Amino acid sequence: MSFLFNEILYKPLLNLLILIYDLVVSDFGVSIILITVLIRFVLLPIFYKSAKDQTILQKIAPQIREIQKKHKENKEEQVRQMMAVYKEHRVNPFSSILLLIIQLPILFALYRVFVGGLPEAGSDKLYSFVHLPEVIHYTFLGFIDLSSPFLALVIITALAQFTQSWLLLRVAKKRAPNPAAAGDNPAIQAAERMSHKMIYFMPVVTAIILFNLPAAVALYWFTTSVFSAIQQLAINKKIREKEIISNA
Repeated sequence: MSFLFNEILYKPLLNLLILIYDLVVSDFGVSIILITVLIRFVLLPIFYKSAKDQTILQKIAPQIREIQKKHKENKEEQVRQMMAVYKEHRVNPFSSILLLIIQLPILFALYRVFVGGLPEAGSDKLYSFVHLPEVIHYTFLGFIDLSSPFLALVIITALAQFTQSWLLLRVAKKRAPNPAAAGDNPAIQAAERMSHKMIYFMPVVTAIILFNLPAAVALYWFTTSVFSAIQQLAINKKIREKEIISNA
């Protein structure tokens, strides 16, 4: 497993980061931003599928709740009918979990690259066409040391994550099939309360995690949050446009 992790994720990302730093821009921070954006573009089809599935799941939520209510005493029949609905709409209810599973190994690999990858880079880790620069300056914009914690960047990253979550929650509310019905449904009310709590809770957790980590990790997290918000809004807009065309 360690061999696969190194060969499939760690080494390619390490070499890509060095290539960007050496050939594109001699700024470690900008290199991190570029590699983060590249990864998001590579994963774009998966993100699009996940966003599309979530949109469909919101639309069929009343139907799913009706099945759960009707067959609450028969779990087997409940699951069977729910899966039939998912199949009918060609949606995967676990797409968001799958997306998280895909992202986690990449996050771990990037963490290893940012924290200790470049100092450890040797001939056994670099491809033949990649050359390690004689000097690597671990700075961003010439003054932020990315090899050490940087409080201001941690705060900005936490705020970016808060903004991302807040925007996406607003989009989700607008796309809800029957917002008025939510007020009479205890389950929906509980879910909304939890969502609101998570908006404030997760940025705090993020700040705590990043507080003692190198600023390179915070910069990656910040870039991911900003790009994710923009990407999600763009995907939602595209899905909405397709719906308008199909309903015309």
